[in-house]
Parts: sequence; structure tokens; C-alpha cells
Amino acid sequence: MGDTSRYGHDEPGPSDFSTVRARLAADRADTLARAAALSRDFDGIVAANALVAVDDEHDPEGGTTAFERAHVAALMAQTREHLKELDRALERLEQGQYGQCEGCGGTIPPERLEIRPAATTCVRCARPHPRRA
Repeated sequence: MGDTSRYGHDEPGPSDFSTVRARLAADRADTLARAAALSRDFDGIVAANALVAVDDEHDPEGGTTAFERAHVAALMAQTREHLKELDRALERLEQGQYGQCEGCGGTIPPERLEIRPAATTCVRCARPHPRRA
């Protein structure tokens, strides 16, 4: 199948490998930039809070500041997790396992990987399973 093979069981061709690697690298660069911006935001919130009285109980802005700090911290955690996912995707690519569903072992459709380059499961395996009564 060569360059036209799908990711997963068939070995991707050189152009597929380069395209996927470039997509993952671009996503990683964007994510690193987002992490840096969030870190600056967090530092700004902490610095601004240091200049005012730290009495959240009586400060009408205290709750807002605490919420903003917690919100940015959560976004930073999500960004760090996404970086880990991208790094694992790059490892799978190097090992020839990129695009293979961890749930069923089938091939993850290229359309899904284009939207979610770090995806580890096909759409069917990613769906939540209904709870049994």
C-alpha cells in the first residue's frame, strides 16, 4: 500500500510519517505557547493579588480572584496533560503504532487523527458505554 496506507496496522509511508510528525509538532508548539501564556496569566493574578489585602472573606473581589486563579490553574493542568498525550503520540509514531486503537486494535480513521492527532482510540471505543441497571 505504501504512501497511501492508513495509519495503524499498515506501515505508513514516508509522506504519511512526515505529515503526521509535522501535525503533532505543530500541535505541540501551539500547546507550549498556550502553556507559556497561561503561566504568565497565573503569575499576573498572583502578583496582582499580592498587592492587595489578602482577606478573601471580607474582600468583595477575593472570590473572583480565587476563581480566576483556580480557573487558570485548571487550564494549565489540561495543557500539561495535552503535552503528555502529544509526546505519547510521537512515541507511538516512532514505534509504528500510531493510529492503532488501544481499545480494539483496529485502525483509527485518518479523519479522527486529523481532528485529534493524539487520539488513542477509534470513535467506537471512545464512546461512553451505557450503564447497566
